[in-house]
Amino acid sequence: MKALMFQGTGSSVGKSLLVAGLARALARRGLRVRPFKPQNMSNNAAVTAEGGEIGRAQALQARAAFVPPSVHMNPVLLKPQSEIGAQVVVQGRVHATARARDYQAMKPALLPFVLDSFARLRGEADIVLVEGAGSASEINLRRGDIANMGFARATGTPVVLVGDIDRGGVIAALVGTHTVLEPEDRALIRGFIVNRMRGDLSLFDEGMAQIAARTGWAPLGLVPFLDAARHLPAEDAQDLMDHLPRRPGARCRVAVPVLPRIANFDDLDPLAAEPSVDLILLRPGMPLPGDVDLVILPGSKATIADLAALRAEGWDVDIRAHHRRGGHVLGLCGGYQMLGTRLDDPGGVEGPPGHVPGLGLLAVETVLAGDKRLERVHGTTLADGLPFEGYEMHIGRSTGADTARPLLALDGPGRVEGAVSADGRVAGTYVHGLFAADAQRAAWLARIGAVAAPRDHEAGIERALDALAAHLERHVDIEGLLKVGGMNSPEPPSSSCQF
Repeated sequence: MKALMFQGTGSSVGKSLLVAGLARALARRGLRVRPFKPQNMSNNAAVTAEGGEIGRAQALQARAAFVPPSVHMNPVLLKPQSEIGAQVVVQGRVHATARARDYQAMKPALLPFVLDSFARLRGEADIVLVEGAGSASEINLRRGDIANMGFARATGTPVVLVGDIDRGGVIAALVGTHTVLEPEDRALIRGFIVNRMRGDLSLFDEGMAQIAARTGWAPLGLVPFLDAARHLPAEDAQDLMDHLPRRPGARCRVAVPVLPRIANFDDLDPLAAEPSVDLILLRPGMPLPGDVDLVILPGSKATIADLAALRAEGWDVDIRAHHRRGGHVLGLCGGYQMLGTRLDDPGGVEGPPGHVPGLGLLAVETVLAGDKRLERVHGTTLADGLPFEGYEMHIGRSTGADTARPLLALDGPGRVEGAVSADGRVAGTYVHGLFAADAQRAAWLARIGAVAAPRDHEAGIERALDALAAHLERHVDIEGLLKVGGMNSPEPPSSSCQF
C-alpha cells in the first residue's frame, strides 16, 4: 500500500475536490483507491453503511473512488456548536463535546484512532489519498497535530502542497509555508500544485519556476478553474453562497435562512440546479421577500441557538406572515424541530438545560435526548407514493398531534415519519436527501406551481466527477504524483472521459 497526502496553504484551496478528482482518475486506471482525512471540521456530514457519520467531502471522495463511504475515511470529525466549542465524533460516533482549547489537549489521545483507521484502509487499497485540514503552516497548532504534518510525520506519508491562485498571493503562500515549517516537516513535502488558475496558463510559467527554485519542491500541476466543479456538493455553506446562481425571473422562489450552525445544506443542491427555481439564501440583515413560494428551514447543529438567531433577525415574524399569506414551509431535521411548539433540552445536549418555545407552525414538541440516530432510510411520500432514499442524523424525538399526519412512509412494517399541518402547507421531516430523487423534487415543485427540468441529479454528479478527473489528467502530473507516493502508474483506460 502507498499513500499520498494533500495539504493546503490555507482552508478552501480546493483540496477536497482535488482528492475527489484524483480518486476518480486513479480508480478509472484500475487502482483500488481509498480517501482519508484524519480530522475534518464540518457540519455537513454523511451517514455510512456502518451507521456512523463522516464529513460529506469524504463521502463524495468515496463515491469518486467507486467504494462505499466508511467511518474510517474520516476518523475524527468536529461539528461546531458554538464559536469556541464543537462536538467530537470519533470513528463515526459522538465521543465528546469540547471547547477549542480543551480539544488541543485531547488530540494526542485521538491519534491512535486515526492511525487505526488509516491502517484499516491501507489493508484494502493500492493507494490512500490523504487530505489535510486547514493550513500546513499553522505552526501555532503543530504540537499534538493529527490533521497535517503531525499525521504525515507519524506515518511517513509524503506530502503535496496545494495553493489557490484565485485568492491571490499564491507564491508567497507556498514559499512562506516552506519558510515557517520545521526542517523535518519541510522534508516530507515533495511537490506542489497551484489550483484554480484563470486565463492564459503560460502567464504563470515563471511563477511555477520561482516556487520550485525557492522551495526545491517539484511542480506537479497548474490546474485551471473548472466550472463543472460547481455541480458537486460543497463542503462549506460559504461555498454554496458564493457560487449559487440567481434566477430573478424564475417561476418559483424558495427562501432559506442561513443560520450560524446550518448543517447538511447539500439538501439544497438539487433545488439550486433547477432552472425554474430562484433559490434565495437569506443572510443576516436580509428580510424574507414577500413573494416567495416556499420557505425551507434547513438542518442545524445547534437547533436552540439557531432558533434564537432566527428570531434575532426577525425571520420568525416573516415566516409566520408568509404562512398567513398562503405560503408553504418545510423544516428539515433541526428546521423541523424549530417549527414545533416547544423544544426541551433537559440534559443540556446543546447547552444549559432548559426549554424554549418553537415557531408554533406544527403541533409537535421535541425533546433533545437519547442516542443520536444515524441511519440510511428508504420509503415513499404518503401524499403521492413517490420513492425516496436519504438518511437521518439527529438527536431528539418529536411527538404531537401533527405527527398523526406523517409525511413519509419508511420501508418496514408501520414505519412512518414526519408531520404535516392541518392546512397541508407546513411539513417537517428528519430525513435528509429528499430533493435528490428526481420524481420527489418534481412533485415538491409542482405543489408550489413550478415544473422541474427533465434531468437526472445523480447522473449529473457522476458526469461532474468524470469531468473533474479528465481535467486533472490533463493538468496534473499524475505519474509524478504516483512516483512521489512510491508507486508506478498504470496506463489510463482507453475509454477515459474527455472534458
